[in-house]
Amino acid sequence: MYRTDPEGTARTGSWALRYGLIGWAILWFWTAAWTEARDVVFLAASDSHYRHPDHPLGHHNDMNRASVEEMNRAEDLEWPRKLGGGRVGRPRGVVMLGDLVDDGDLAIGDRVVTREQWSRFVEDVGLDGTDGRLRWPVFETWGNHDGPPAATARCGFSVQAQIVERNCRRLQAGRIARVSKSGLHYSWDWDDVHFVMLGLYPADQASRQARYSPVWHDPQGALSFLREDLEEQVGQSGRPVVLMSHCGFDTDWWAPTEWRAVYDVAHRYRVVLYLYGHTGTGIRAWAPEGEPVRWDCINTGHLDAGFFVVHINSNKIRAAYRCKEGLQYVKDIQGRSTAQWRGQWKWSWEWEKSLNP
Repeated sequence: MYRTDPEGTARTGSWALRYGLIGWAILWFWTAAWTEARDVVFLAASDSHYRHPDHPLGHHNDMNRASVEEMNRAEDLEWPRKLGGGRVGRPRGVVMLGDLVDDGDLAIGDRVVTREQWSRFVEDVGLDGTDGRLRWPVFETWGNHDGPPAATARCGFSVQAQIVERNCRRLQAGRIARVSKSGLHYSWDWDDVHFVMLGLYPADQASRQARYSPVWHDPQGALSFLREDLEEQVGQSGRPVVLMSHCGFDTDWWAPTEWRAVYDVAHRYRVVLYLYGHTGTGIRAWAPEGEPVRWDCINTGHLDAGFFVVHINSNKIRAAYRCKEGLQYVKDIQGRSTAQWRGQWKWSWEWEKSLNP
């Protein structure tokens, strides 16, 4: 006959409690150690819109290149005094948030213009910080100018296919941790900060409410990837999350109902920043109507004009826009734009926020 042993049960319970406390202690010390060690600097830009040199409207490839060269100097820049000053330090990488080229599916006769524009992008930013002009690894996504999914591209070249191939190389090199089934969306960690790259915008399919081509502007399962990624990679850890896409919460390229859907998926996590491009430059806080917790959002602006520098440590997040002072574009009688700039840089959009509760 099976007999219970009150003392044995008590001992078992005691050991279970003891090991449970030990487990929680280990988790606490692990989290505290990561938080204490958190020191993440990175650069962010979008909308490079590389063009071929004989584009009928002109090009700003030279201004993009000047921004890349300033990115290369970022390590030795000094933070604005308003943000505490001090040396910026070595960036972990650069995030490029779409509209990498200007004509994402264009051929003129036998000339594949999109391939030429993409070559200009790769020549400047490279991939891993060793194969282009840029000194730092780059992490890009696509925007509305970058063409349709590879299967529907007509010019014989696909920017999205290039991103998929580059993500395979990033994954093999260990620079990213997870890639979606499409190969387009991906995530990685810098220290304990989790970054998720969500493509054109974080929905699963093109909205019927949008007035743009559902083929070109298919988000291809981004929202499902985000949901699965946060569950698997972040869970209940409470660690910071940075979300990124081309479109933000200020454009009709996707619908407010879709904005609400991504908030519903991610609001239970510690989203400390949402980065996007497409519409301009600036910093704002956003949440769906009626929600008390707002996300801090940075619209990173066009690469030809500048880029954001972002720093996340254990106590705060700070960001500032490094931009060309006095940059202007002048059109000739044929409508071609030419940049006028005296080579001076300045800080703008200086912002910081505590990460303490």
